[in-house]
Amino acid sequence: MATVAGTPAGTGGGGAERAAEERRRATRPLEALNFFMADMQAGIGPFLGVFLQQRGWTAGPIGSVMTAGGVAGMLMTVPAGAFIDHTEKKRLLVIVTGICTVMASFLILLSQSGWIVTVSQVATAIAGAAIGPAVTGMTLGIVRQKGFNAQNGRNQAWNHAGNMVGAGLSGYLGWKFGMPAIFYLAAVFGVLAIGSVLMIPERAIDHRAARGLEKGDADAAGGHAEGFRTLLRNKPMLILAAALACFHLGNGAMLPLYGLAVVGAGKGDAAIFTATTVVVAQAVMIVASLVAMRMSAGRGYWLVLLISFAALPLRGFLAGTFIEHWGVWPVQALDGIGAGLQSVAVPGLVACLLNGTGRVNVGQGAVMTIQGVGASLSPAIGGWLAQELGYRTAFYVLGSFAVVSVTLWIVFAGVVRQACAQAGDDARGGAAR
Repeated sequence: MATVAGTPAGTGGGGAERAAEERRRATRPLEALNFFMADMQAGIGPFLGVFLQQRGWTAGPIGSVMTAGGVAGMLMTVPAGAFIDHTEKKRLLVIVTGICTVMASFLILLSQSGWIVTVSQVATAIAGAAIGPAVTGMTLGIVRQKGFNAQNGRNQAWNHAGNMVGAGLSGYLGWKFGMPAIFYLAAVFGVLAIGSVLMIPERAIDHRAARGLEKGDADAAGGHAEGFRTLLRNKPMLILAAALACFHLGNGAMLPLYGLAVVGAGKGDAAIFTATTVVVAQAVMIVASLVAMRMSAGRGYWLVLLISFAALPLRGFLAGTFIEHWGVWPVQALDGIGAGLQSVAVPGLVACLLNGTGRVNVGQGAVMTIQGVGASLSPAIGGWLAQELGYRTAFYVLGSFAVVSVTLWIVFAGVVRQACAQAGDDARGGAAR
């Protein structure tokens, strides 16, 4: 039987009202899921580097292991997006990835041998490749295109708040009880995330809308993973992906490498300092994501993304110049600006560009794959640069990659501005609700 807005066709006004109420009920647990899902996306994240450093690992091998995980995640994003477009079991997918991520993190507690750490990072990255698009698809299915920009902005604010609280607790627990306590905290967050997704009413998710198909759109997408064709047919998306790849080539290694640099110089406690790097960035990201929601609704996404790209060269300069405990404040504040703005602008722009195609999550996966090329190579490049030439040189080189992103965004401003302005029109409709 055909469905509209997640309810059976022909249920009349009462059915429409019930569907609207279910959507309202779904947004709270959706925001709670975003709060608790940080560890489901990245495991113990930036704490892994200092955890391994304390156990005799050097910067080069640490970066290589992180790169292995990044490559695995990158290869899985398009298939994951295609599967999310196809399946109506999005909630179950989130639950399974959460369980797998927690188990993979505990593997590292059992052994820090090279192959076990690598397997753990690969498993975590594959789960992370699925969880992000799954939550994006659920959001789109619950609030539709018109409400996506506003709800995604709130989702990202809650996600950054969860990262901030989780990092703060990790720092305290790691300082008080040792680094293994961080793994147990990740397990608690995983259980709470699973509980949150179970509270989302299944009927509140319109799985056609979750693919970018509104009422009346023809479903001609089929079941094939046409991710890179989607990119190649859409010039603004191709420019966006290239700019993001360059940005993440520099940005991916910056946070863990700065923690290694300061802790390695004896200027900070491993757990507390690493937690501070995350807390500062995530606190700024909360504000940045809400600002991005408003800016995109008023002026489109082009300016939002330009500011995000421009933050990285300055961040690299400050990180290389001030390897000090206090340097975490300006260095990570700039990380919060760049990542916070992108967390709203990128999925919002992609969802708009592919609206009506039924391939929104494949497109999200394709963009994530291209930017993942940069993010996955960054830890290895940064790690070996730091080992061979020193941390200062590594930070300067990493920061310079984003100059290419800024150049691309300005040179192709005419093409991208038009697409961003069209996305902003859609965003205004959602922000006005």
